[in-house]
Amino acid sequence: MTKGERRAPSIIKASRKKRIAAGSGTTVQDVNKLLKQFDMMSSMMKRFNKLGVKGLMRQGMSALMPKGMGGGPSGGPGMPPFR
Repeated sequence: MTKGERRAPSIIKASRKKRIAAGSGTTVQDVNKLLKQFDMMSSMMKRFNKLGVKGLMRQGMSALMPKGMGGGPSGGPGMPPFR
């Protein structure tokens, strides 16, 4: 991947994804999954940097999760309870 593609993976077109998949010996679906994971981790790290250590201590790990992942006291979808 080029430096520009690493900075903004959303600019990668379907034909480029096919070449990346062929060159790495994986499928296009695997490349898409990797790009989605990268995007989620990038947004999580941005939230972490925005909150800082004190904000993370106050709000816990649920503050880093994307809005739809929930897991908070509202009873929304999230991780199952620890046993």
